[in-house]
Amino acid sequence: MAGYGAALDRLTTTLGRLPGIGAKSAERLAHHLLKCPVDEALELAEAIRSAKEQVRHCGRCFHLTEVEEPLCSICRDERRDSSLVCVVEQSRDLLAIEKSGSYPGVYHVLLGRLAPLQGMGPDQLTIAALEARVRERTVRELIMATNPNLEGDGTALYIAQRLQEEPVRITRLARGLASGSTLEFASRDMLADALTGRQPF
Repeated sequence: MAGYGAALDRLTTTLGRLPGIGAKSAERLAHHLLKCPVDEALELAEAIRSAKEQVRHCGRCFHLTEVEEPLCSICRDERRDSSLVCVVEQSRDLLAIEKSGSYPGVYHVLLGRLAPLQGMGPDQLTIAALEARVRERTVRELIMATNPNLEGDGTALYIAQRLQEEPVRITRLARGLASGSTLEFASRDMLADALTGRQPF
């Protein structure tokens, strides 16, 4: 897109790279940022800079945490059952399950799912770290909570096969979740039912 001048064109193009933001939305956002008070626009820029500098992945589960905390708040919580590990694709899936208020265990965030055509293989995910956690013999059950679609199911199956010789119970969420849906948009009650009715993998 061009025609507004280099600075505005650059802003519009950069906003258009964000997921879910098309050319028209990027243009509207760019014009909004130009119209809003300078302090408001700079606050957004500072929030982005601060997040990039301060947010990192938890050293155990790969959820998001702050740089001064090597472990996330869930891994630090001694009331959680650390032997029960729910495997999710992204931190936003973890947050969706947390909102259900029915899960007492901890998590492992894969940081994606297997998608060979997009260059996402096992080495791009945190599968090796998950295997290491299981081999420490402190995990009694893995709940596979990848999204119920082709790639999510394929990822869960791959992990289950890699761990088939390990003495750990592997379950999956009950199929109250519609096939092809994502955890992020599932209702709280639906996720609570899926966790309660989980099945052997």
